[in-house]
Amino acid sequence: MSIQSLDLSSEVLDKLFSTAVIYRDRAYAPYSKFRVGAALLGADGRFYGGCNVENASYGAGICAERTAVVKAVSESQQSFLAVAVVSDIPSPSCSPCGICRQFLREFVSLDTPIFYVSGEYPVNASPSFLADINGKEAKKYILQTTMGEILPHSFGPDHLLMRT
Repeated sequence: MSIQSLDLSSEVLDKLFSTAVIYRDRAYAPYSKFRVGAALLGADGRFYGGCNVENASYGAGICAERTAVVKAVSESQQSFLAVAVVSDIPSPSCSPCGICRQFLREFVSLDTPIFYVSGEYPVNASPSFLADINGKEAKKYILQTTMGEILPHSFGPDHLLMRT
């Protein structure tokens, strides 16, 4: 699913990316100091955000992507059209961990766009470079991929429907 087929306007993309940054700033990361925010565009047109929440018992922490999904599902939204992830890293290179990739796979199709957002993204600025998401200027702030690209040959809900 390309962003053209979704008809994601630069305003929608800016809201998605800005939501991820806003939630990144809410992260609770006293141990790693590695803040992450995630935003989902629900099939209902709403934006859902989440941040990572660490715990002194490290395994009890939760990543931003799963926080966003859990929040959305608890609000009756189980289908998403786009995902954005951001950290404090200046380059757009923070990708979901393996657990989050599998968790997201439950709720998004393989062609769902996944955006890695630079930690320096200009929040709520509606930057003109979003008009050409694949342009040189945009690539400084955004890396676009898909669920299928970040989790190839994945197992998902559709496999369970194949049982006979």
